[in-house]
Amino acid sequence: MAHSPITIVGLGSGDPDQLTLGIWRRLQSAKRVFVRTEQHPVMALLQEQGIPYESFDYLYEQHASFPDVYEAIAERLLAEATDRSEASGDGEAILYAVPGHPMVAERTVQLLRERCGEAGIELNVLGGESFLDAAFSSLGFDPIEGFALLDAAELQSTSLQPQLHTVIGQVYDVFTASDVKLALMERYPEDYEVIIGHALGVADQEQVIRVPLYELDREQEYGNLSVIYVPRSDDPALRNRTFDRLHEIVRILRSPEGCPWDREQTHQSIRKNFIEELYEALEALDNDDPDGMQEEFGDVILQVMLHSQMEEEVGAFSVYDVIQTLNEKLIFRHPHVFGDTGAQNADEALANWEGMKAEEKKRKGTDAQRKSQLDGIPPDLPALMKAYKLQKKAAKVGFDWDELGPVLAKIEEELRELREAIAGGDAEKQADELGDLLFAVVNASRFIDADPEEALSRTNRKFKSRFQYIEEQLRINGKTFDQTDLLEMDRWWEEAKRQ
Repeated sequence: MAHSPITIVGLGSGDPDQLTLGIWRRLQSAKRVFVRTEQHPVMALLQEQGIPYESFDYLYEQHASFPDVYEAIAERLLAEATDRSEASGDGEAILYAVPGHPMVAERTVQLLRERCGEAGIELNVLGGESFLDAAFSSLGFDPIEGFALLDAAELQSTSLQPQLHTVIGQVYDVFTASDVKLALMERYPEDYEVIIGHALGVADQEQVIRVPLYELDREQEYGNLSVIYVPRSDDPALRNRTFDRLHEIVRILRSPEGCPWDREQTHQSIRKNFIEELYEALEALDNDDPDGMQEEFGDVILQVMLHSQMEEEVGAFSVYDVIQTLNEKLIFRHPHVFGDTGAQNADEALANWEGMKAEEKKRKGTDAQRKSQLDGIPPDLPALMKAYKLQKKAAKVGFDWDELGPVLAKIEEELRELREAIAGGDAEKQADELGDLLFAVVNASRFIDADPEEALSRTNRKFKSRFQYIEEQLRINGKTFDQTDLLEMDRWWEEAKRQ
């Protein structure tokens, strides 16, 4: 049995006068016409001329989402083409009419293009004026300057580029407009002027409304022929919110026309800066200082950008390679998020991470290059953090106590040996025993699930706060440290602890 061919035609942007003569003739001669929606100005012309058609509007009521509607439309058309054994008369056996141009913002057309070939159904796609043609004229911009067409239903702030003219289609209702507003406000200020276009190109129905961004979903009526237009802008404040601008700035700084100091730097010359910026970022975190975090995180990113730029200049890699590697690593090591492995809690998620990390090293062959179970720990880590990682690696292969009791006993043993070393007066022996004691304390931290670096940092902050309280009391009492004693300072210390 031969399948009926399907011809898809575009009904134009809305004005019946813009309907092409060729498509009008096909509509007149077709034996069976389907339309995606009856909510289009051209449908009045079909009704006036007595051209029968079947609308798929009923499917919008039957399904909860647009993707489900589009799937249902495509399945219905494929079934119709398969069931009809032959075309009759001079027209096409099945003619499917869609608003605008079939290849612009028409998911049902894409589904048919994907599936007709496999089903052995001939598919023809004819043009029609797109709503973009009317948008270019009514909104008054030239797309050659840079242009993006985005779907309101799938709009993400990452898709927005302020240097491009942006038209957002499929804005069917105020709820969709509200989602669009929220996405735009991640890139644009709330008072940025945007334009709402209704029925562009349709005589006596066209409306072009300019509003500040925050009013995009206030007292507005949206429908099938509504779009939102965001004019392009070269405002530095908008460009400076993009990663590409940061990459451009760092490249300029390192260029012959850039900053003499930045040009002279090497990995080694600014290595210490990386460490300093990290510690300043940690300070902002510890102080719970959002403004400080914002600035210090930027300084840390700058270090990554500078080192990546140095490698880009010699052709090794760029910061975009860094980002790609990180993205791929995150996806690979989270199979419980991006794959089919489950994780019901943080422990299972961590186990997945460690398992995928081990698999990653196996694929790269890095495990084969390591001679010790303790390899892979950065040599420049702070000693407390390094001790913690060494013990964790040793514990993974069973070199560990089973419970906390012996760990605490080891601390007491090391403390006793430190006392003996102090009594003996050997400075080197004393330092060795102190190190052993600290190492044993770090071991205890693992058993009580307390990161030793964090624990000591917390104590440092408490000490600083309480000591500053003593300084404040001295100031209030008009004293200096030379005019007080340990007994008085200890009293203030206890006061600080109670606050």
